[in-house]
Amino acid sequence: MNYLEKFEEVIAQSNYKNLPQTTQDFIRQKAFLYQFTFQELKQLIDFAIDFRLWHEAHIEAIFKEEYPNKKAAFNHVKEVWQNLKAKPNSYENFSPTLYQDDVRKFSFKSYESSKAALGICPVASPHTRCCNLLTLDAVQSCGFDCSYCSIQSFYNKDNKGQEIIGFDKNFKENLKNLQLDPNEVYHIGTGQSSDSLMWGNKEGILESLFEFAFAHPNVILEFKTKSNNIAYFLENEVPKNIICTWSLNTPTICENEEHLAASLEKRIDAAKKVSQKGVLVGFHFHPIVQYENYLNEYARVYKTLLENFDPKKVALVSFGTLTFIKPVIQKIRTRNFKSKILQMPFTNANNKYSYCLETKKEMFKHAYETFKPWHKEVYFYLCMEDESLWKEVFGYEYASNNQMEEFMKMAYMEKIKNNVTEIVYK
Repeated sequence: MNYLEKFEEVIAQSNYKNLPQTTQDFIRQKAFLYQFTFQELKQLIDFAIDFRLWHEAHIEAIFKEEYPNKKAAFNHVKEVWQNLKAKPNSYENFSPTLYQDDVRKFSFKSYESSKAALGICPVASPHTRCCNLLTLDAVQSCGFDCSYCSIQSFYNKDNKGQEIIGFDKNFKENLKNLQLDPNEVYHIGTGQSSDSLMWGNKEGILESLFEFAFAHPNVILEFKTKSNNIAYFLENEVPKNIICTWSLNTPTICENEEHLAASLEKRIDAAKKVSQKGVLVGFHFHPIVQYENYLNEYARVYKTLLENFDPKKVALVSFGTLTFIKPVIQKIRTRNFKSKILQMPFTNANNKYSYCLETKKEMFKHAYETFKPWHKEVYFYLCMEDESLWKEVFGYEYASNNQMEEFMKMAYMEKIKNNVTEIVYK
């Protein structure tokens, strides 16, 4: 195989076509000059993608005029890439306009499912501590565009290249036919394949879920959201076994990485209004992201919750961080927006990629300690993190996923019971 054939084979299996033409021409020129190997060329293409994605100097500016050999050329570019990943990220030069060239577009479709299937959390793993959450896919795919989200790798596009959002025509009827054991407590989440609230009551989704919750008091039904679309909750009687939870982040991450989602201020305001109506709420800090001064920014968000919510009305607070599988990394690299999410030192985390355990200990211990006034009132947990972190962060650990599941359900049901009692008393 001559080098031209090798080059064509490499670029066919890479993100080469996603680079601007000028960068494609530059890489082609350097490839033929230095005769990079198959693996070196694939990595150089990813380096070039990442430099642009991270809003850093392009590979054309990083390459020197000449190198003594291909090893020196490759190692220099790789060293620049590694150094960028190793240092704390800065969003100083970011702005919302960096997203405008690649705003996610959607199309809607209806489909007819024969049943409403309860699934397991799509990121569940036997190697991390998991609460065994059951999932109910009310909608297929999400309308927000968080740069780190794994949902983007699960669903397909239409012939116009738009993400397909799917609604089940039979959802209401299928929910009615779902067979549950009345003697068992179920914890079911609707926010794993899509945002639970952003669609409101489109296609009767919330109406169907409310009826389902009323009919099954042994179900803890959790709505997880980054939306402020709470009109249906404010206008209707809410079953007491529904917990409405908000995924929160710092303003820096909300503005630069959680595209199209409601602002932090709007999410917190929505949570306050729902809580004031008597609905139990909760908060997920997942992912906590490391960047310059991140601990101080997160502390301000934690303290805002402490100042604005009664812990008796808060069912849960969870912590987690960035964890990637290869398909999601590749999907992010096909985008034309700017993101710092992949500019991090990857460590193998049970066959996925994440921060090292020391970094996780720092972010989770800081978070839990800041929430000290709530420790006796609220259920805290780590979401899909290594079991070794629990003792370090909380001072205790669970022997198994099943034990964690049972303690979580007991805590939530106790909160639901006390919430109902207090409302009746008033």
